[in-house]
Amino acid sequence: MSEQQTSGSLADLKAMVAGTPAVAASGEAAPVYQVKRDAQGRSYATGRRKNAVARVWVKPGKGTITINDRPVGRYFARPVLRMLITQPFLVADRYQQFDVIATVVGGGLSGQAGAVRHGISRALTNFEPALRPILKKAGFLTRDPRVVERKKYGKAKARRSFQFSKR
Repeated sequence: MSEQQTSGSLADLKAMVAGTPAVAASGEAAPVYQVKRDAQGRSYATGRRKNAVARVWVKPGKGTITINDRPVGRYFARPVLRMLITQPFLVADRYQQFDVIATVVGGGLSGQAGAVRHGISRALTNFEPALRPILKKAGFLTRDPRVVERKKYGKAKARRSFQFSKR
């Protein structure tokens, strides 16, 4: 089994990402990604996590984050969820430089926060392609494939059996 690296803080993560090369493992030059912005100067991306889907627009601004027409503090009351959303900005050294407008549907609050983080990371990559290696190394561009397992017939839940009665 390979040795896994764990980072204690975002500073450690930034230090690990700092020396990311722009050349692919096969020796070829890395693909060039284009800047994708609309007429208003915004970049758009879709983020997904569990059953939640987030449509995210990122534009230069003062750092306000609006989710479903509500400020992030009201929509995500738990500090952990707010921290999850700001991680891409902290890793990329772009904290409070972009305004975020997001609409989220489906899933619970935790899945929605993960979807918004995924969407912000992808939108930042569309806005500034140079940030892609940093966000990719941090794991923010990878869609988390874990979803709830479906319920099977003859079972109480996905795997749980009904209680056994001897008599």
